[in-house]
Amino acid sequence: MSAAPAAAPSATPQGGQSIYDWRLLTGLLGVLLAAMMAGLSNRMVGLGMTDISGALGIDQDMASWLDSAYAAGELAVMPFATWFAITFSLRRFHLCMQGLVVLLALIIPEVTNYHALLVLRFMQGLFAGALIPLLMMAALRFLPAQIRLHALALYAMTATLAPNVAVWLAAYSLESLNEWRWLYWQLVVVGCISIPLVAWGLPAMPPAYARIKQANWLGMSLGVPGLVIVALATSQAVRLDWFNSSLIQAGFVTGIGLLVLFLFSEWFHPAPFMRLQIMGRRNIGLGFAVFFCLLLGMGAAVALPMNLLSAFQGFRIEQMTELGLIVGVPQLILGSLVAILLYQRWVDARYLFAGGLFLMGMGCLVNSQLNSEWMVSQFFFGQVLQTLGQPLAIVPLLFLGTSVVQPAEGPFVAGIINTMRAFGTLFSGAMVGELMHSRQTFHSEILRGQSSYWLSQPDTGSGIAELGQIVNQQALVLAGADLYEIYGVLMLLLIPPVLCLKYIPAPQVKPE
Repeated sequence: MSAAPAAAPSATPQGGQSIYDWRLLTGLLGVLLAAMMAGLSNRMVGLGMTDISGALGIDQDMASWLDSAYAAGELAVMPFATWFAITFSLRRFHLCMQGLVVLLALIIPEVTNYHALLVLRFMQGLFAGALIPLLMMAALRFLPAQIRLHALALYAMTATLAPNVAVWLAAYSLESLNEWRWLYWQLVVVGCISIPLVAWGLPAMPPAYARIKQANWLGMSLGVPGLVIVALATSQAVRLDWFNSSLIQAGFVTGIGLLVLFLFSEWFHPAPFMRLQIMGRRNIGLGFAVFFCLLLGMGAAVALPMNLLSAFQGFRIEQMTELGLIVGVPQLILGSLVAILLYQRWVDARYLFAGGLFLMGMGCLVNSQLNSEWMVSQFFFGQVLQTLGQPLAIVPLLFLGTSVVQPAEGPFVAGIINTMRAFGTLFSGAMVGELMHSRQTFHSEILRGQSSYWLSQPDTGSGIAELGQIVNQQALVLAGADLYEIYGVLMLLLIPPVLCLKYIPAPQVKPE
């Protein structure tokens, strides 16, 4: 009797797939495109919200709640997405979430009822947000050590490429295509490419329905509304003047209270959605705390110069696409170059991480020299430093963090880091807005005090209005310089904690 033929290699949590399994790599490419789609969904619509609100006939305050609804849905799903993917099968869950995102991208542009838009935008954030953690989960679960760091570099692009390229895509939709609906329809194009890749490439895995009875449903019932409320409060805090608003006060008290109860229940539950105990490992706890602060500094890369140029130069989005492309497009190769460095035995990932923070800090400090005459080209050198610094920081961070966990803990790491990423991005936007407002107010008062004598003279005529415009413009410039200095110093202050992370040697891999 002849021996049974050897079974084909199957995907395992240990990454047992061959490096040459092109079908699996095709599926992971689909997962990457879907994660990019999720990043584009948030950023492009936010950039085009002025045009969208004008087409729908809603004011700026109402439009801000549409952005907040998406952010709330995105944050609410982050801790739970990987659990659902394991329970209902990664491929099935991914295809379901992605299909719903595409469906909503077709529906939302045709909806004119404001309250229906709020609900649909929240649902789109919920479904799109679930796609991002699945990329890291799939990379850690399926890929062998030979290419796993390259996959983590691709995951890093969801934070460095997608939000920045979205500037160009939004401008192309609004100016070249002259149709704001393309801000949504572009997701359909990406989805039509990604869905077949995922359906064909990802291996079929059996669901694990037994996990449903074991899950911490009480914790989830606390965590989801807590995350939603905190996200809404954070995104609206600047507009409503933070704790001077009773609504923001109630939101933070209620939301944080629910989150504390959620985390308490997760800590003691035998089958949690997030295994918080792994945060006690130095490279995860300290590393992810640094990552949260790093996200604040990344807000200075593109969002801050765009805000400044639109304010004191009156630029529209199409005039500022270079700011995003300078940072975004090189990430297509820089992340993998950093991954190649991390495979070298003589390279210490902590020093690469520190070097990335140094470049980002220098980029901020270079741009802190701005004045009211600056155009896009004057930001170029600072943007290049940001371009080089971001992958040098993020890819080593992912390597240092994921190297201290077992393969079975990958879903927990993906859930935690993506939750921190979603909230860090949200908090970064709030901090940029608040610091700009407070510093601009401060400098405006100083400048008006210095010019008070001239303003008090009779017969100054129309010069008063002109001087007021100059004061406002210079206050804005000084506030922008202050923000660049703050974020530059913050990046430099993160270097000592990074050097305190545990040393992880380069992965030792055998050639195929």
